[in-house]
Amino acid sequence: MTPLSFVRALRSIRFEHTFNPYADTCAIHDRAEAPRTRTKLLLTLLESAVQVQVDAIWIGRDLGYRGGRRTGLALTDDVHMEAHGARWGIAATRPTKGEAIAERTAAVIWRILSQIETPIFLWNVFPLHPHEPDDPFTNRSHNSKEAEAGEELLVELVFLLKPKRLIAIGNDAAHTARRLASSGQDVVQVRHPSYGGQTEFLGQMRTLYRLPS
Repeated sequence: MTPLSFVRALRSIRFEHTFNPYADTCAIHDRAEAPRTRTKLLLTLLESAVQVQVDAIWIGRDLGYRGGRRTGLALTDDVHMEAHGARWGIAATRPTKGEAIAERTAAVIWRILSQIETPIFLWNVFPLHPHEPDDPFTNRSHNSKEAEAGEELLVELVFLLKPKRLIAIGNDAAHTARRLASSGQDVVQVRHPSYGGQTEFLGQMRTLYRLPS
């Protein structure tokens, strides 16, 4: 699979009560060309990532309504889009209109990423935004069928980028990463920064990347 075929496969995923930021348009927050903008950005990121030795794929659970639903980038909100693109030498254009929205998890992720120079690719077990029925601006956990579709793409992503290791953020991501990791590939589990896990997450990441306290 190539970066282009990967993105095309991602755009084709459809499930009830989910938002696919690479194919769907939010009538409230998106600019008219938002799906195209998000798709092009992800494709460019992938094309850049395959050219280098990726240290790790950091794996979360799902896109959130304040983060990846808007940006199309895992673990990244409006506030950190520019920084995400800059890590890969890319100018990232925000696909949403109005005030930039911050997400708590993204803020913690990027607090630590800003101290790391090695190539890190961010992804999720389920790469779309799952939400409650009739309430698109909520977050829910993906179900088993959604997980299957996400895992198929995650396997392809690992094969495409060939990272040295997988860093699973939270229990759900760790369970999936351990099952799908290539033979001999290192899988590291860290605490998810939400629900009181911020301090532990930051400490684990500082240890993992040998950063100062």
